[in-house]
Amino acid sequence: MTIRREPPTQDAPRFIVVEGPIGVGKTSLARRLADTFGYATLLEAPEENPFLARFYAEERRHALPAQLFFLLQRAEQLRHLHQEDLFGSGRVADFLIDKDQLFAEVNLEEDELTLYSQVYAHLTIAAPAPDLVIYLQAPPAVLARRIARRGIPAEQQIERSYLERLADAYTRFFHFYDAAPLLIVNAAEIDLVEDEQQYERLVKVVREASGSRSYFNPHPTLI
Repeated sequence: MTIRREPPTQDAPRFIVVEGPIGVGKTSLARRLADTFGYATLLEAPEENPFLARFYAEERRHALPAQLFFLLQRAEQLRHLHQEDLFGSGRVADFLIDKDQLFAEVNLEEDELTLYSQVYAHLTIAAPAPDLVIYLQAPPAVLARRIARRGIPAEQQIERSYLERLADAYTRFFHFYDAAPLLIVNAAEIDLVEDEQQYERLVKVVREASGSRSYFNPHPTLI
């Protein structure tokens, strides 16, 4: 794969967020977009969460500590982002702080969600508004295949029912999302990291994205 690196450019959104359910390819795409635009990255670090593998094995037992760890981690990352002056250079992130509530509602029991909400309310989270959010969509069957293919041991314990609940939650979340311009991408049948033609098409759409909501529904490249 040839990665084309460009200097930072004013005709691309300055703060891009790539989002979507686990296995959809958001981190890989975020890294490639950062390379293309000459931007820095702001990436989640799930490997640092000591409760995550236990959560995948036993959701109900370990959901709350896993969720609180991610909340505090994301809040700290955003705090450092402000200190570094986001608008001094472009940035591509692979998470929205807004989606933390989405995961909490999927994963937590009612009393746990109440506690989580209290912790969230007491945090000072000054998240900058993205200039563009890219939402990668794919059905649970595709997510399951990609998770199996990348072979991270802890993720192999994820149940199909969890992927279904998560995909549904993302669909509902972005149906009503209006906090930033949104580009919805059908990522079910293409690889936006390895498929150069489709990736270049996406970059063009990212540069030209305007209005509150747009769509990218490519056809897979025939091989």
